[in-house]
Amino acid sequence: MKSSILSIFVICVIVALSSCSVNKYVPQGQSLYVGSSVKVVPDTASKPKVKGLDAELEVIIKPAPNKTLLGFPWKVWFYYWIGEPKDEGGLRSWFRNKLGEPPIFASQRVTDINAANMVSYMDNEGYYRSSAKGVLKISKKRTAKAEYTAYVMPRYVINEIHYVVPDSSVFNKDLVLAKKGTFFRKGDPIRLDVVASERNRIDSELKGKGYYFFNPDYLYVKVDSTIGRADSTMKPQQVNLYLEVKPQTVQTALKQYFINGVYVNTGTVVSEDTNSVRGPVRRGLNIKDPGNLYKRRIFYDAIGFRKGNMYTNTIHNASLARLVNFQNFRFVKNRFDLVPRSDSALLDVYYDLAPLKKKSIQTILSASTKSNNLGGSQLEVTWKNRNFFRGAEILTVKAYVGFDVQLGGNKVDNPNRVGNEYYRYGASADLAFPRFVVPFHRIRPEKSEVLPKTVLSLNYENRVQKGFYTTTSLRGDWSYVWRKNSQIEHTLTPISVNFIQPTNVNNERLTEIIFNPNTNALDALRYSNILENKYFILGSNYTISYRPNPKPFSKNQYIFIGGVDYGGNLLSLLTKKNKVDSLNKEFFGIPIFQYAKVDAEIRYYRTLSPKIKWANRFIGGLVLPYGNSKNTIVPQFKQYFAGGSTGIRAFRARSLGPGSYVTDSSSVSQFGYQSFGDIRLEANSELRVKLTNIINVAAFVDAGNIWSVPDSARSSYDKNALISKDFIKQVAVGGGIGLRLDFSFLIFRLDIATPFRKPSYLQTLDPNASEGVVKYKNPWVFNEFAFGNKTWRKQNLILNIAVGLPF
Repeated sequence: MKSSILSIFVICVIVALSSCSVNKYVPQGQSLYVGSSVKVVPDTASKPKVKGLDAELEVIIKPAPNKTLLGFPWKVWFYYWIGEPKDEGGLRSWFRNKLGEPPIFASQRVTDINAANMVSYMDNEGYYRSSAKGVLKISKKRTAKAEYTAYVMPRYVINEIHYVVPDSSVFNKDLVLAKKGTFFRKGDPIRLDVVASERNRIDSELKGKGYYFFNPDYLYVKVDSTIGRADSTMKPQQVNLYLEVKPQTVQTALKQYFINGVYVNTGTVVSEDTNSVRGPVRRGLNIKDPGNLYKRRIFYDAIGFRKGNMYTNTIHNASLARLVNFQNFRFVKNRFDLVPRSDSALLDVYYDLAPLKKKSIQTILSASTKSNNLGGSQLEVTWKNRNFFRGAEILTVKAYVGFDVQLGGNKVDNPNRVGNEYYRYGASADLAFPRFVVPFHRIRPEKSEVLPKTVLSLNYENRVQKGFYTTTSLRGDWSYVWRKNSQIEHTLTPISVNFIQPTNVNNERLTEIIFNPNTNALDALRYSNILENKYFILGSNYTISYRPNPKPFSKNQYIFIGGVDYGGNLLSLLTKKNKVDSLNKEFFGIPIFQYAKVDAEIRYYRTLSPKIKWANRFIGGLVLPYGNSKNTIVPQFKQYFAGGSTGIRAFRARSLGPGSYVTDSSSVSQFGYQSFGDIRLEANSELRVKLTNIINVAAFVDAGNIWSVPDSARSSYDKNALISKDFIKQVAVGGGIGLRLDFSFLIFRLDIATPFRKPSYLQTLDPNASEGVVKYKNPWVFNEFAFGNKTWRKQNLILNIAVGLPF
């Protein structure tokens, strides 16, 4: 019955669409413009390389055609069918604008303009003497397509670059010195955007030497394309470039300027009267602070200009960035005024600021789902106090409460979901100082591009595993963050104190699990250690982030993030040895944990085309206890896990590894996925395609795993979880496709993935093996794919929902 109704519905839709026509709406003599195509024809004699040029030319075709479905311009039809609305703000108008679109009529004149634009584009890309033409192909249905043909001549390349100067003045010497970093390279094609970038680069270098009034428009580049004809030894498609300053350039642009006075106004209203912002001058700055809101030192630190300094754009940009990064001002306005004198080379600098509200409160309600079948919500309230000690400090106090519940699975073995529902609540306080809080240190604003930051953090959290146990965490950090440029950032935490303690353990439940005959003995031992051990860690850590700026016109981008974390040494030296040699030293009855941890992450991005990007990542990590704690299991919050929305997406979070270790189903039903390891290796590769400004898609492959070291006694895993020379055989592989919705302020991501290789199969017996023969399953599982099988889909299709890109 249902299939019959569906068939009738489909037939009706087909009949309705076939009867629909936009012809009756289209004015006589007009045709709807529904698309275009570009054919590139290279010169037959020289045979230039034209790969990808057709796609570049298609981008510049305007306007966008009417959208069609199987050749039918359905949006235009709907636009006409719904008719002219009486009320522009009504429902009819909304439907017409959202579901329909006004007609775009084909025009030979527009086609000719597009062809001319193609010729200009090819000239700008060095394909001189090329041509293009376009014709309209009109169908009987009164729709039209524009067909373009581009006849491409050989591309001209650079032979020599000359900076032409008439004399040896200071300006001309500085101009010639700027040639050292030129974007022009011998053998590169001559391109207009490279010429424009070279002019901007020179302008930036000259502004760095005091030429405040110079701008790129004062430069022009002559191209000599006749050198190949004049010199028979050269290829004909070569050019010499001659960069010169325009003769009509004003003299003020060729003069170096110096700072006369620096004036700061912190008032909420920018004064029109320049003299009204003047106050007592100290350390070269004239500061007017009507409400006495700020300590003067923050401006001495942020503003790099001083009386008598030469103007440089580096100090100019850095000073503005520092003032903005204080996060204390609603706006920061800056201007430079020439001191009124006929031969003046002096500038007065003005900074007009408007403070933000000192106190603010923000409430965030969020919801999330995770690949380990947990979903939940969190309510977070944040109170912020800016300029806490009148030195642009920011105090942030946050309180939150949230929960995660299991959305599916384990209903038979664990109907009450004991241990599979989580609640968390806690609070944190961060106090950030825009400077190093250390004795005998003074900021040199003319040297550092970004002000350093000192952050004092306190965090308290209770994480309740319902019906099982609670983890209480108390942490305090004293950190320094600094960088000399936009590429390298350092974070040093010399003092990090962390206390972790499991409380409110349901011993009845724990006993039931441990003595359950279906529970693996090693799993039982590991969970017992988790619930019985408490930790006190006094450590330090250092992280470096290196994000080099891509070279102009480069298709490659690299990022490196690395860090070292260690702890327990100082406390271990200050405490006595435990009477029992095998036990850790203790601090107030709490075992001291000594460890060292190293992490590294490398990312590589390559732009394949304006709409396609190839993203790659490699992650490695190692954590080892030593000394006093060499026989102690590493706490989970210091270990690694695999799987999840930002890792190996074909496996649920914490379900993979270590190695080829197989967690028994009883442990999973009681504890959920709780696989952790001491070593992490992971590689990811993702091809990202931009379909529209909002809709992007991706195809990805992830590989990796976690492992334990050095033995089963310490790690509480069997030998299959330990790192060995054959670790590469235990690497998991998975892949899938993703949908990303880019709303500019956030990216909503849906990734669906499936395993390609399961390391656990190395320890799983093959049911098809001959009787009496021990044979393990093949870890590659392509032959098991069964998209039509519901059970297979439930176990192997993993949906990851997240905000932001995975890397």
